Amino acid sequence: MSYQVTARKWRPMVFEDVVGQAHVTETLRNALKTNRVAHAYIFSGTRGCGKTTTARILARALNCLSPAEHNPDNTCEVCQEIIAGRGMDVIEIDGASNRGVEEIRNLRESVRYTPTRGKFKIYIIDEVHMLTKEAFNALLKTLEEPPTHVVFIFATTEIHKVPMTILSRCQRFDFRRISIEEITTRLRFIAAKEQVEIDDNALMVIAKKGDGSMRDAQSIFDQVRSFCGNTISAADVMKALNVVDQELYFRVSDLFLVKDARGGIQLIDELLKSGYDLREFVGGLSEHLRNLLVVKTTDSAALVETSEPFKKRYQTDAQKFSEQDLLRLLKQTNDLEQSMRWAAQPRYKLEAALLQMIKMEKSVEIGSLLQQLDTLKKKLENGSLAVPPTIANSQSVAPMRVVGSVGARPLSTASAIPLSSFVKSQSAEPLRFVGGRTGLAAPTQSESSLSLIGRGEVEARWAEFVSDIVKARVVVGSTLSESQLLDAQNGYIRVACSNDYHLSLLKRNKEFLAESFQKLTGSRVVIEPVMCSGNHSPDTAALSGWTTASAKPSDDNQPESHALLEVLKRELGAERIE
Repeated sequence: MSYQVTARKWRPMVFEDVVGQAHVTETLRNALKTNRVAHAYIFSGTRGCGKTTTARILARALNCLSPAEHNPDNTCEVCQEIIAGRGMDVIEIDGASNRGVEEIRNLRESVRYTPTRGKFKIYIIDEVHMLTKEAFNALLKTLEEPPTHVVFIFATTEIHKVPMTILSRCQRFDFRRISIEEITTRLRFIAAKEQVEIDDNALMVIAKKGDGSMRDAQSIFDQVRSFCGNTISAADVMKALNVVDQELYFRVSDLFLVKDARGGIQLIDELLKSGYDLREFVGGLSEHLRNLLVVKTTDSAALVETSEPFKKRYQTDAQKFSEQDLLRLLKQTNDLEQSMRWAAQPRYKLEAALLQMIKMEKSVEIGSLLQQLDTLKKKLENGSLAVPPTIANSQSVAPMRVVGSVGARPLSTASAIPLSSFVKSQSAEPLRFVGGRTGLAAPTQSESSLSLIGRGEVEARWAEFVSDIVKARVVVGSTLSESQLLDAQNGYIRVACSNDYHLSLLKRNKEFLAESFQKLTGSRVVIEPVMCSGNHSPDTAALSGWTTASAKPSDDNQPESHALLEVLKRELGAERIE
């Protein structure tokens, strides 16, 4: 007998042998048991999941001369003819090749004839979605009221392309993707029957490469067997399929921990010299980081599809990362995977992105940082922290209160660090706000019609006002929440914007903001957006928040600033980056 590929040699012959589709096979067996066989079925699912195989088993079971437990016995003459493709009562049609209306008209003529040996005449149409619209229309009447001896079985990988008029006349079965565990179990069974020695890591690589398709996995098994012979190892499989070794991904995650930029560049060079596809490598890195994140989040490797030794490594390595860092790394890798699809030089993109991920600083939780700041403040209050004389002897200045985003924390007034520690000049020029008009000039609208509402009343309702704007117009509300309430007097509310875009957006919505404020408080006001700037030049770039107009002294002339930096470095572990 000539050589047969594994997918044909080990094709399931009874319903129980179909892998991963118990919901389909059990339903069909019960239909045979109770004699409730429909006149038309449609099987949908991805490639290699068992659609055509199940259709052939059903065809044999319907016409078998001596069925065993509602399965075909596969030994009678009718079953043997169907298996060999000689059965006159089972007609298989390729929908892609016979897609025209003429072929369907010929089919309509042939359904009139009764079966020659079996009970039913069965038509199996594969890739039925390839039929033309006219062909589907020609099939409708026959499909709705076929002769009692006819059964139609359709198979398709694109169920959405089949007209609803066809679907409504069929019993539909959706075939699932086959899991990696089910594929490895089946391949292990086949390997044992074929007397092939193969380790679990090799089976895992083949199953993952199969991507949910049993037929694809069996074809890969044949390819690897031709390369390795009857003893197959994971290293041989990766070499035969040019798959990136999983050890390389663990090397990459180690590079992230030790911040070894040189090692990252060398690793990419290794990949290229080995002939690996860089896009495939990035996809594998995405999966690797996802596995680390899942293990870190669930504290279990049960959801990681890999062999047991690698599961243990994931459990160990996941503890070295924080969830925030893994999320950031995974997002950057996913973005890289998208951008590399159309990149003319994927190597350059990969090198730049990998260096960026290696150099990425660890995430710091806001709560932890605030706790450290509170601790530092208490040390300053208690005198337990050694403060340099240049800070301790400086004149104290009360901190400025700013009403900003919703839910923002008020600035502490206790033990404020003197302003002179940051600005050497004590004779600063007054603040200047550059916006639609300069200074605090009143708008042209008559002041008599405005409500005399003060800053205190505005501050009391500001958070609620911003929240209402966010609900009504999310973009305007978000911009307003990022701006700062600057001044409120005599019906004029001035809002400090940090950039030109925010200023322009709030100006365009001044009337809407004023109307919304009046609805909330009953007070008629004018909302006046202004640019907060630190000098008298209208062309100077906008500064975020409040600034003074004094020139920035050089670091060499600021001993107080250096002293404060030393405190932050010592107490919070801060590093100066510019």
